[in-house]
Amino acid sequence: MKSQKGRSVEDKYTQWKSLVPVLYDWLANHNLVWPSLSCRWGPQLEQATYKNRQRLYLSEQTDGSVPNTLVIANCEVVKPRVAAAEHIAQFNEEARSPFVKKYKTIIHPGEVNRIRELPQDSKIVATHTDSPDVLIWDVEAQPNRHAVLGATDSRPDLILTGHRENAEFALAMCPTEPFVLSGGKDKLVVLWSIHDHISTLAKEQGPAKSPGSSSTGTKHASKGGGSNENRVNGPSIEARGSYQGHEDTVEDVQFCPSSAQEFCSVGDDSCLILWDARAGSTPTIKVEKAHKADIHCVDWNRHDTNLILTGSADNTIHMFDRRNLSSGGVGSPVHKFAGHSAAVLCVQWSPDKSSVFGSSAEDGILNIWDHEKMGKGQETAGLKAPNAPPGLFFQHAGHRDKVVDFHWNTSDPWTIVSVSDDCESTNGGGTLQIWRMIDLIYRPVDEVLWELDKYKSHILSCEKN
Repeated sequence: MKSQKGRSVEDKYTQWKSLVPVLYDWLANHNLVWPSLSCRWGPQLEQATYKNRQRLYLSEQTDGSVPNTLVIANCEVVKPRVAAAEHIAQFNEEARSPFVKKYKTIIHPGEVNRIRELPQDSKIVATHTDSPDVLIWDVEAQPNRHAVLGATDSRPDLILTGHRENAEFALAMCPTEPFVLSGGKDKLVVLWSIHDHISTLAKEQGPAKSPGSSSTGTKHASKGGGSNENRVNGPSIEARGSYQGHEDTVEDVQFCPSSAQEFCSVGDDSCLILWDARAGSTPTIKVEKAHKADIHCVDWNRHDTNLILTGSADNTIHMFDRRNLSSGGVGSPVHKFAGHSAAVLCVQWSPDKSSVFGSSAEDGILNIWDHEKMGKGQETAGLKAPNAPPGLFFQHAGHRDKVVDFHWNTSDPWTIVSVSDDCESTNGGGTLQIWRMIDLIYRPVDEVLWELDKYKSHILSCEKN
């Protein structure tokens, strides 16, 4: 018998599915045999009349009967105003989508907790696993592997060493320089430059040594679960800098979009810390008690670099303006967004509008917010929400378990890929969804009313004829 919570999730999902033809321009639902804890867009491969083809990075977190994998898929993204409304809601939850095809499998040393692509060259990918190391992969050069029990691990193109304990989730790639940032259980934020290695990554498939690096990533044993048996063989480089200021595990990190030297981090100590590599290895600004609980995620606005988002186990998202922050003080967010009923796992600014961002949580919901709508009494699309939280304007309720990651598509405006770990609701697997809300929801009101009025005039003229 289903619990009350399980029934309410199913009821909300049933209601959501009935509204799909009205609320979405396009939606693809793809059942995953194994859950993926991360999902990221890769490079766009091809543009056609009605759809574009693009790489998608996923993972398979298995039970040990087969190896854990990093998956490179090809995805067909249908263009706006192409899909028929009646078709997008006709999907089987247990089926794979025809729009998502597995292209290559990399056998990953340990489970893949986080995937991040290098913005300057998105075929270069970094992964976090249950070890102190960050692994770098040239996904195009890596051989395709068959994931069967007993198969040897794929060999990373580069290993980044520097953490003293496991670094499992906090991972970022710099938008302006080939820099990598990581945080871990050792309470450290660690920075690497892979500039000298990018051009030679594709040539590092053999036992050859990469210039200026050692031939193995097993330089030292780490504490707290990062023993030698967790370490991976391959060419490695040491950190450019190590930054200490947190008092508990670092959960997420992010670069300032306009500077490779500035970055921020959040952790289980409820702190938001801003760093400047030019100023040394101590915090520039440390916001104590940025939330009332652990902070799981952070993102920095690429359009307005004063704005930083944080998401927490206290179920809220806070927006900070770094011009208002003072070191050592209790941070006062510009806005607090309260629209989730469980811990927030991921926050991300939209690349398409500077005031819009998304948040996903353990409640199975992915919310889309606009901070410019705060206090304007904006209606929420997605589900009936007479008491919609300020700033919330769309609710994606297509997942029935915790939404562990999502990613806006910079090549296809307003298109999002999201993934849920469905182990608690369906005893295994996950759900990948690629979706785009109907443009009438986010376009300027005057523009939408003009278009609807035009359709009204067209319909009335058809009736007269």
